[in-house]
Amino acid sequence: MLKAGFSRVNVNPMMGIEVAGYFIQRLADGILDDLEANTVSISLGDKRQVFVSVDSCHLEKNVIAEVVRICKEKYNIPEGTVHVNATHTHTSPHNSLESNDPLIKQYSEMLVLKLVDAVKFAIDDEKPAKLGFGKSNAPHIGFCRRFIMKDGSIRTNPGAGNPNILKPISEIDQEVSVLRFDREGANTIVMVNYANHPDVVGGCKLSADWPGFARRVFEKAIDNTSLAFYNGALGDINHVNVFPKGGDNNDLTNDFDDVMRGYGHARHMGNVVAAAVMQVYDKVEYVEPDTFNYKTITVNVPANKAKEEELPEAIRINDLHNAGRDNELPYEGMELTTVVAEAGRMVNMMNAPDYFGTGVSAAKLGRIGFITMPGEAFSDIQVALKKAEGYDCVFVIGLADEYSGYFPMMSAYDEGGYEARSSRFRAGVGELYIEEGKKLLESL
Repeated sequence: MLKAGFSRVNVNPMMGIEVAGYFIQRLADGILDDLEANTVSISLGDKRQVFVSVDSCHLEKNVIAEVVRICKEKYNIPEGTVHVNATHTHTSPHNSLESNDPLIKQYSEMLVLKLVDAVKFAIDDEKPAKLGFGKSNAPHIGFCRRFIMKDGSIRTNPGAGNPNILKPISEIDQEVSVLRFDREGANTIVMVNYANHPDVVGGCKLSADWPGFARRVFEKAIDNTSLAFYNGALGDINHVNVFPKGGDNNDLTNDFDDVMRGYGHARHMGNVVAAAVMQVYDKVEYVEPDTFNYKTITVNVPANKAKEEELPEAIRINDLHNAGRDNELPYEGMELTTVVAEAGRMVNMMNAPDYFGTGVSAAKLGRIGFITMPGEAFSDIQVALKKAEGYDCVFVIGLADEYSGYFPMMSAYDEGGYEARSSRFRAGVGELYIEEGKKLLESL
């Protein structure tokens, strides 16, 4: 018998904690809307997978590992059962159990216990369920954020209305995937998978960004529902329309890094995603899965270490940035962010291994698939994985089970731009994840 359970817990931190998402310091000074952990537990017979979605920019590996450890020790939940992903909101706090910042460490310890509770609550809430799936689209809110400039260079987020923009470098996936679990005597659970950066709000006040709006809008419109959102391969996608028309720039203002941001636009994006879910909610195709298989593998990826001759300049830039002296660098906007991120990557990886082993997990519930990846993959990876043989619908869940940074496609390393220059993986990582991910899905 197929069963599904849901839980929601508040994960707001204390004020004054450092906010994650940019290369400048921000300290939380208020809450625009609550940060949450939304969890769905799915079981068929004696097999179970639990998917925890946390309103966080990213979750450190030590935090997730502790959640998994306590779940196993306290509740006998096997390893490989619980998958924790971040929605990637850029108005959420840093987390690490190893942080030297007492607020971050204290929050991380609390967050671990909250997420363990979330897992337990979702499992306890499991009830017999009927499963349906559907696919829709969220138009005109997601855009490729990498552009070919008129001088032939490639830039990430060059700024809305920049006259030097020639065209976006690629298409992106606008598909919204929906799973609906109708349960006996309980709320209907809705799982949603869509890829886009929740970097719309900005500032120092905490917010779940547009995924939070999507949850609230949908649940208000459709009675007796609980929605959990899982972000996808968002590495080269964000909300910035560089060629705005009409009212496209309503509720948006230019921020410090030439990115247009605004709380009202986050609301708009949440409305669009919620509407996309509503389009298919009553017209899902119901299926009766009779198998539930899952597996985790380790993918060994070559490290993107600096050349010896690149290190002196990287060390100089990194030292200036850490000393708060970015104004001494001849860059501004996203170019400054790119240079600082690249220098930090080179310095931090001076003593890194030549290969990183990253975990990738997949599950197959009948002809419904789930694959969790530990970073910000490019849209092409998601599009390819959705075509794995033997599936009607595949949830590609990013920033899950650890955080490993960007997974760009090989062409991005020749083209340049923030993602490839800051990635700790060498060229070919995107193609490797497509190959290994499809093999993993098809092996189930």
